[in-house]
Amino acid sequence: MATRKEERERLREIRREAEKREAREQRRKLLLGYIAAGILGGAVIVGILVVILSSGGGAGAEGAHISNASGSTNGISPDDRTGTPPPPLKELNLKTAAKKAGCDLKLHLKDEGHKHVTTPVKYGTNPPTSGNHNPVPQADGAYLKTPPDTAFVHSLEHGRMEIQYSPDLPENKQLEIKGLYDTEYAGALMFPNAKMPYEVAATTWTNLLGCKTYKGAITLDAIRDFGRITWGRYGGEPVDAFGPLTGPTPANPS
Repeated sequence: MATRKEERERLREIRREAEKREAREQRRKLLLGYIAAGILGGAVIVGILVVILSSGGGAGAEGAHISNASGSTNGISPDDRTGTPPPPLKELNLKTAAKKAGCDLKLHLKDEGHKHVTTPVKYGTNPPTSGNHNPVPQADGAYLKTPPDTAFVHSLEHGRMEIQYSPDLPENKQLEIKGLYDTEYAGALMFPNAKMPYEVAATTWTNLLGCKTYKGAITLDAIRDFGRITWGRYGGEPVDAFGPLTGPTPANPS
């Protein structure tokens, strides 16, 4: 017959074995949780990559300078029109060029946020210059229609400049703007925008150049000066986050 001491030792051993089994089970559950989280995270990443890689610019993407590596086209047709080459830059001072062109120049505006959302966002400026945005940016390139604002705002966060124009602008003037874009398309976008109160505008994160009337060469000078001063410097995200930029940029145009 076992003594009381032996019985207590036997019971302690049973408890130790039970604690070891419980600890092993907790480790197993934790490991399964990590695996599940990894699979879910991987699926999200794969989903985003599929959106980006499957959003090809389609016909005319080359002339529109679409860069699929930088985001999604969101199914919007590229603007592959041949632009009119711009005249040589004459006015190098941004403030002077903006004044001569009759443009509103608003620098260092309020930063409205950086969260990724999938719902509509009300922006404080028109066109938008910062704020919460879609997780996938609009791909660099020229487009024939307006991209979703939450997509092109994300592009701004990555240092992009966006040239926008009224769709009511005559075709020959649109082609002048397209010709300018062709000289500085890397890390930049161009598209029409019927909702803004300007005939032509250029935006970077927290910066806006808004021209109520397009005045030709001096307006193009103002846009070029705006790009040279603000492109790639705002937003908090590196302009080359999607890989090296290929082609002329607003800071170093052709």
